[in-house]
Amino acid sequence: MNLHLTRIPSRWSRPLALVAVAALGFFHLSAADPVITNVRAAQREGTRLVDIDYDVRDPDSPTLQIAVEVSDNNGASYTVPAVSFTGDVGHGIRPGAGKRITWDAKADWPNQYSSKVRFRVLASDVWLPPRGMVLIPAGVFTMGDDRVAGPAHPVDVSAFAIDRTEVTAALWNEVRTWALSRGYDLTPGGSLGNDHPIHTVNWFDVVKWCNARSEKEGLVPAYYLDEAKTQVYRAGDKAPFVNWNAGYRLPTEAEWEKAGRGGAVGRLYPWADSDDISDDRLNYNNRIGRTTPAGSYAANGFGLRDMAGNVWEWCWDWHAEYPGGLVTDPRGPASGSARLFRGGGWTDSAESCRVAFRYAFTPAYRNNGIGFRTVLPPGQP
Repeated sequence: MNLHLTRIPSRWSRPLALVAVAALGFFHLSAADPVITNVRAAQREGTRLVDIDYDVRDPDSPTLQIAVEVSDNNGASYTVPAVSFTGDVGHGIRPGAGKRITWDAKADWPNQYSSKVRFRVLASDVWLPPRGMVLIPAGVFTMGDDRVAGPAHPVDVSAFAIDRTEVTAALWNEVRTWALSRGYDLTPGGSLGNDHPIHTVNWFDVVKWCNARSEKEGLVPAYYLDEAKTQVYRAGDKAPFVNWNAGYRLPTEAEWEKAGRGGAVGRLYPWADSDDISDDRLNYNNRIGRTTPAGSYAANGFGLRDMAGNVWEWCWDWHAEYPGGLVTDPRGPASGSARLFRGGGWTDSAESCRVAFRYAFTPAYRNNGIGFRTVLPPGQP
């Protein structure tokens, strides 16, 4: 389903109805949960800036993490791609009254409007993923499918955050521009527009880009040239060492499949209601003849879009046969000749887009049907 956004007028005709939410359901919270009250919002006269005011209290936490979500359908869903927030938002916000967040709607929602805009302010005294990512809860799922790629087997995966959509050309170029003057040798890649997924990037390209994104945001990078993890991987084609508890990185194959299934059990595709495939669910089989903007189709049960079709997505692992029995946080063999990618692309058959389907190629391979999304371990600042 395509996301059709409408334009924000210079002045809303009525006050915005707002919802405050304390935390997401799979967090284990401290004794007293943070509580947000008195949320209100107003657009500044003659501008596209929106001030969102709120109060927050939490008697046992000195600082909180605050996030904002935006809806254009009276709160039925909160999918407006809003990231340009300043003020009392993000990490390290002290509880208290009279907090203010300012949203630059012009930057995130150009030439759009709606009379049904709603804001949701969220507070947590534990870690929340960055805007544009979804936290996938820890736990066991069944990986593989004997109809597709087996054997099906139980896998216990630790919690992780993952990008809601494939990495876009806009984000790739933003990070690449920052990185080129800092020792990185990143390819320009290819795309059909800023909101389309980046493609024509190989495994080495995207691993280095993950490090650049981490460094740009002040995070500890995940990938290194040495086992002691003192030399950050920024250039060349290397099989790096990994700090699994730091920075942006590629998902392991198990992380990707758990995220792709969206919590559904035994399904062929990322959607939970059917094993059928149709043009309104994904971009595949050359039906459109090109990529579509990232996030164009309906989300799975975890809120992730385009986990089937559009572009394949690189994973960390070297290809190998599945082990038998329960495994915990598998990361594939230590060496190999082909790196895995998942999900199928815009030229690929329905079979290739099944959530358990595996494909692998040399990590130096580039193609206009291969992109990626990133994951982030919990607890990053």
